[in-house]
Amino acid sequence: MPVLLRSRLRSAPLLALVLAAGAALSGCGSLDGASNRLSGLVTPYKPEVVQGNFVSKEQVEALQPGMSRLQVRDVLGTPLLASLFHADRWDYVFTLRRQGVAPQSYKLVLFFKGDELERFEGDTMPSETEFVARVDTGRKPGKVPVLEASEEALAKFPPARDTGKDAPAAEAPLPASYPPLEPSAR
Repeated sequence: MPVLLRSRLRSAPLLALVLAAGAALSGCGSLDGASNRLSGLVTPYKPEVVQGNFVSKEQVEALQPGMSRLQVRDVLGTPLLASLFHADRWDYVFTLRRQGVAPQSYKLVLFFKGDELERFEGDTMPSETEFVARVDTGRKPGKVPVLEASEEALAKFPPARDTGKDAPAAEAPLPASYPPLEPSAR
């Protein structure tokens, strides 16, 4: 084979690789324009996000001035914000973010005098059913199946046979001694 033909055969894969890379990079510009045209048709999925401590209307109604911090924590849970600089103040904040709806933010502030709840103030909290309805939109409630078998339904199945497997298995005897936990001193 002539030398010129051999050198061209060696550079052919390199030339093909360069041309393929150029074609791929030129396609990136056209894909960007295509994605802009499709943005009105296809929207990315944005998950519903609940951040913070959910506090229901029922929980707020259970609060009474004079309750201890431990009792308040039992009713509301651990506060989202407990500052060292404001030791007598607990903040409960939560936000609900859903696609197509403005973020909903709720705040409840509790003030203590020593170990006792003095007062609390904040937004009107949703009840538990209202909150679940806000989060669980779009789902159609399905019919709940009956989970109880009647005598007629059980009669369709043959009775269980006693195979002797119900007897407790014999346990293996424990070893007389166990290996040491640490290696012996040398």
